[in-house]
Amino acid sequence: MAVRTFTHPRSLNDTLAKSVVTMSGSELNGATRSEASAKESQQSFSSEAKNPLAHHTNPNSRPGITFAHQDKLPSLPIPELESSCKKYLQALKPLQSPKEHHDTIGAIHDFLKADGPQLQEKLKKYASGKANYIEQFWYDSYLNFDNPVVLNLNPFFLLEDDPTPARNNQVTRAASLVVSALSFVRAVRREELPPDTVRGQPLCMYQYSRLFGTARIPTEHGCQIGQDPTSKHIVVLCHGQFYWFDVLDDNSDLIMTEKDVALNLQVIIEDAVEVPIQEAAKGALGVLSTENRKVWSGLRDVMHREEGSNNSDCLNIVDSALFILCLDYTEPQTGADLCMNMLCGSSKVERGVQVGTCTNRWYDKLQIIVCKNGSAGINFEHTGVDGHTVLRFASDVYTDTILRFARTINGNAPSLWASSSPDPAKRDPESFGDVQTTPHKLEWDMVPELSTALRFAETRLADLIQQNEFATLEFPHYGKNFMTSMGFSPDAFVQMAFQAAYYGLYGRVECVYEPAMTKVYYHGRTEAVRSVTEETVDFVRTFWGENSAAAKIETLRKACVKHTANTKDAAKAQGCDRHLYALYCIWQRAIDEDGAEMASSDGYDSTRPSSPDAVGSPNRNSLLSENGSVSSSPHMGIQHMPALFADSGWDKLNTTILSTSNCGNPSLRQFGFGPTSGDGFGIGYIIKDGSISICASSKHRQTSRYIDALEQYFLEIRKLLRQLKRRGTSADKTASRAREAEEHRPKGTRLKGRGRIILADGKTQAPPTESNGFFDSGMLLSALKAKDEGLQDSVERDVVRRNIGRRLKLAEY
Repeated sequence: MAVRTFTHPRSLNDTLAKSVVTMSGSELNGATRSEASAKESQQSFSSEAKNPLAHHTNPNSRPGITFAHQDKLPSLPIPELESSCKKYLQALKPLQSPKEHHDTIGAIHDFLKADGPQLQEKLKKYASGKANYIEQFWYDSYLNFDNPVVLNLNPFFLLEDDPTPARNNQVTRAASLVVSALSFVRAVRREELPPDTVRGQPLCMYQYSRLFGTARIPTEHGCQIGQDPTSKHIVVLCHGQFYWFDVLDDNSDLIMTEKDVALNLQVIIEDAVEVPIQEAAKGALGVLSTENRKVWSGLRDVMHREEGSNNSDCLNIVDSALFILCLDYTEPQTGADLCMNMLCGSSKVERGVQVGTCTNRWYDKLQIIVCKNGSAGINFEHTGVDGHTVLRFASDVYTDTILRFARTINGNAPSLWASSSPDPAKRDPESFGDVQTTPHKLEWDMVPELSTALRFAETRLADLIQQNEFATLEFPHYGKNFMTSMGFSPDAFVQMAFQAAYYGLYGRVECVYEPAMTKVYYHGRTEAVRSVTEETVDFVRTFWGENSAAAKIETLRKACVKHTANTKDAAKAQGCDRHLYALYCIWQRAIDEDGAEMASSDGYDSTRPSSPDAVGSPNRNSLLSENGSVSSSPHMGIQHMPALFADSGWDKLNTTILSTSNCGNPSLRQFGFGPTSGDGFGIGYIIKDGSISICASSKHRQTSRYIDALEQYFLEIRKLLRQLKRRGTSADKTASRAREAEEHRPKGTRLKGRGRIILADGKTQAPPTESNGFFDSGMLLSALKAKDEGLQDSVERDVVRRNIGRRLKLAEY
């Protein structure tokens, strides 16, 4: 069989431009972009087509559903200038001193009087004919980020273990995840993947087309996104060594069974361990993907220097792979170690050689990571896809692994897919076409420049890993169900916890960032939710002050209501961040076009991560070039800088201390990312029905202590809520009517009333005794002296109060 030649992934820049042209043409032909049109397009498909679960044999399944409504999705709206400026001031007020805020008000007044309206008109002109005014600016805020992507841009997901313990070994788990991932690839390529929806409203599915066969490729002038849409192979990394084999045919059908994949992976592991790990580390070129982007670009030039060289071919094979599978030899045990392994790998030096899993990665692509004990996760390149998109991929893959195992027990068990590949075991091998199913090991030519660069890249990466720490909280006591039963939005409830815990540790309020998804719009990405408001500041100060439980909960409710309203605004693309950032880019473009004299610096730290979406706000230090893309520039004309951007408030709002993101479901154990500033925390969280999972990272800023503070807050706020419920300040929708009646029934002396009182969590308490017509107050005094910790103390105190409070005239504690 002839050896297949791999081509360099094609740039997606032209794809982006063509999509704009197509959009414009469709509107000229009478197509209407609106939420109503998109919803109508979505509803034209049958329920089976929209939800193929249990319809895998359905002959009426309609291909094309995935992107069917794209041309009907509404354009991303440009907010009114006055509205964005007002929201900008509201976001800054609780973060500033009175003098600072007075100065910012003056800057906004000058901006609205002078430069603001002109920039708004320029933005509208630029956006004419485009369905998304921020898209190019947003991509370039990532692509011009020169610092390493590891720990700065790439997030991770940690999957739950396979529910079948026998399948939680490395080879079985990895093979199962690969086959499920390939089924997802097939569904996307055949356009059979049902669209994401929110309350029946279809969301933009464009990001799914950029998930596979895609690579972030550095150049001298920023990065590009390359893609091979015909890719049909995967690359496997084991002990830093590279292997590849084909997994799809030209029709995107699977050509290997799970057993076949498992056999290949076992062969790869056995081959990889033949080379001592210290020796293999000398050729672990994946470390180079963690370098600064310009350095990495120069090294890629070295690898491509000789046309047709082995290194050039190997690089193209890696770039064009569907995704990377990383097989680690380690078995992380703690939650923090697992999260670190999925985000940046471990650093372990033996006899002066790096043998940690940090050398077993390729950060420019989507990676599935499987540890020796079967623990698995996903690390993804963030430029073209957001957490919501990769979450759908992760959850569908996890679900499919369970359903496929179920079908080995019961052949009638449902499938997640509208159609399935023909059984590879029953196909004629000739029907597979030109494929290579036997693993091939990539042999790099380690020229002196690469060997030296690899050593320096590894030591720099080890430094970077050592500069960061991780702590996790898997809070099992309650989750979404409890929060909603108490009348709170779960996300707002948890957001208030982050601020309250931070204020309890440091006594101050800092800038908090949370992304809201805007995929209801064409090519929508995210908008920033500014979680710190005057209401949240009032809450954290009330919570930590000497105030009643009622006052604390009342201010919490007000803060949560405000946060929910801000989130809804952001989801409708009516926040201020993306709009003002677009105006900033337009201003830079105007300076570039006018040839204005550039100043040496505007005081902005260009080394700060751009951190869009789950990681923060976009990088300011970029200029829009003549072809419409943003290019980096260290020079800005301070004398011509609009007042809004010159004001200190702009930097304050774009320096995130608590960078937070809510992304997950029961298929995930943890989700997280690195901190976005030297003084900040990166906080990924998942709110499940009965639990909360949090992964926090920082540059050694008492991360574990912050996690402990969060746990104590969650317990304390539950105690306060239950106290108020029992006092009748609000109705508990989940309480039984019998128990409710018992609370108000006069206490008699019937024998039936005797016995031990049954408390929450299966705990019991002996009934109080009487003496001379009074209950013994000793138990009450003991409860009053006890520390306010845990459920038991609060319930004991409440029982005692209810029985003797009136006689002792102790209405409240």
